[in-house]
Amino acid sequence: MAESPTPDEHVDELPADLDVTNLVGPTVFPDVAKRRIAGTIYLVIAAGCLAQWVQTANGGLLAAGVLLALIGGYHFLAGWRLAVNETEALAIASRTVGFPVGHASAQLAWYGLRSRPAWRILLYSADEPPSLRGLVECDGVSGEVMGEYTERNPEDWSEFGLGVSAGQDP
Repeated sequence: MAESPTPDEHVDELPADLDVTNLVGPTVFPDVAKRRIAGTIYLVIAAGCLAQWVQTANGGLLAAGVLLALIGGYHFLAGWRLAVNETEALAIASRTVGFPVGHASAQLAWYGLRSRPAWRILLYSADEPPSLRGLVECDGVSGEVMGEYTERNPEDWSEFGLGVSAGQDP
């Protein structure tokens, strides 16, 4: 049996915006632009390394400064503002598939070298059981639909008593 930590022990904690146990209301995805905070820290440390290199001519400080500056620059380039939230992405996907939507699920993903955010939305038709399903990928910055796929739902719901009209034997 695990013992509870003593007051002087360090315990890892999730940031408040990622802790689902305190969730009240709709889920809010953290903005990817937070990468710019890390980028700023890297650039400040890189500037310190380069300033020390000028004074000491230590090649290690030069290498560290250049590497940290490159990493910090990348964090700024990859720090996109997430302009389309999951509700807007679902509305865009619902208009795209062309059928009344029942259940849906949104996932935030990234693509490209600069890690541009994109929403992947899985949608099912509103009938019971769903006869159609669709997958829509929507750009998280511009809201542009990047791809769309719809098909008849191949899932077999008969073992759960669904998909059989009233009065028919299963």
